[in-house]
Amino acid sequence: MGEKMKTFENKEKNLNKLIDKLSSLSASYSQSNLNSNKISDERNQLEREKKDIENKHDKLLREHKYLKEKLLKLKEEVSNKSDLEEKFNQDIDELSKETEILVKEIDKWQM
Repeated sequence: MGEKMKTFENKEKNLNKLIDKLSSLSASYSQSNLNSNKISDERNQLEREKKDIENKHDKLLREHKYLKEKLLKLKEEVSNKSDLEEKFNQDIDELSKETEILVKEIDKWQM
C-alpha cells in the first residue's frame, strides 16, 4: 500500500501543480483580455480622432478654395477699377486740353 500511496500523493501533487498553472494561465488570459479591450478602446479613440481631423482638413480645403476664388475675383475687380480709373484720367486730360483750347479761342475772340 505504501507504493500506491506514494503514487497517489505524486498524482495529487502533480494535479495541484497543474491547478496552479491553470490558475496562473487563467489570470494571465484575463489580464491579456483586459489589455486587448484597452487596445481596442484606444484604437477606436484614434479612429474617431482621425475622422475628426480628416473632417477638419476637408473643411480647410473647402475654405481655402473659397478664399482663393474670392481673392481672384477681388484681383479682377481691382484690375477693372484700375482700368476704369485710367480711362477716367485720360478723359479728364482730354477734357482739360479741350478746355484749354476753348479758353484760348475765347481769348482770341475777345481781343
